[in-house]
Amino acid sequence: MPVTVRYFAGARAAVGVDTETREAGTLSELVGQIVDAHGERLERVLTACSFLVDGTTTRDRALVLAPGAVVDVLPPFAGG
Repeated sequence: MPVTVRYFAGARAAVGVDTETREAGTLSELVGQIVDAHGERLERVLTACSFLVDGTTTRDRALVLAPGAVVDVLPPFAGG
């Protein structure tokens, strides 16, 4: 199932790209893939991240991803 992953702020800096496409059935599977692909720096950032899946905030890594889902990786933002 193709899933679009969009990275923001510190996650984008850790990965080096704005967007990529992955094949994953759950958020947990997706997170495993992106950590394997991008390494320890991203893994550290992900400990503080939340995720938007098709516009809905989640931290539930067991969440099943629909084909064509868009997953935003959102580190905490500073400022107000």
